[in-house]
Amino acid sequence: MIRLENLGKHFAMEDGTHRVFEGLSMTLPPGRSLGLLGRNGAGKSTLMQIIAGTMRPSTGRVVRHSRISWPIGHANSFHPDMTGLQNTRFLARVYGVDSESLADFVEEFADIGAHFYMPLRTYSNGMRARLSFGVAMGIPFDTYLIDEVTAAGDKAFRTRSRRVFRARLAQADAIMISHSMSDLRKFCDSGLVLHQGRLELYHDIEEAIARHEALLDAA
Repeated sequence: MIRLENLGKHFAMEDGTHRVFEGLSMTLPPGRSLGLLGRNGAGKSTLMQIIAGTMRPSTGRVVRHSRISWPIGHANSFHPDMTGLQNTRFLARVYGVDSESLADFVEEFADIGAHFYMPLRTYSNGMRARLSFGVAMGIPFDTYLIDEVTAAGDKAFRTRSRRVFRARLAQADAIMISHSMSDLRKFCDSGLVLHQGRLELYHDIEEAIARHEALLDAA
């Protein structure tokens, strides 16, 4: 279960304070895969990082009663001076899974060759996304947070990613950000629309997509 309680996020700017959102209160429905929609700059990635606990809210809190992944696709939970292998083993210890089994899975799944043994700072953004996704898919989470990562890599990697992700969703929930309405329809059954600092819940993903597209057309 994930509950948002009076959640707000502000950023100090040279010309004042930028308020991303304010007073968000909602219990996210369990047993659902949620597509998170909103225009560019609406605060989707910010909200996802706060839900994950990788960013602190300015006000309010997130109550979590389940094991939640980091925002997969950003690799913010990885140390840039550690190799892909070292980062994988470290996260295996953090989440209590067998480090060698996870390392074997990630090396094969991410398919980044010798870079798996090189520092993360040498990686391209695509390599970081592949490593992040591979590690997350090798750890059993209750809720997976996905930020555009199924679009990373070549066609073979995207196909493999979607297949493994769908298998994980048989036993877990997800919150997914994607500019691909096709991907949202494939993986999500409900939707959240973040608009002008307010969060709207739709129990049918088609209703969420229709609301999102109507807002884009109006803009």
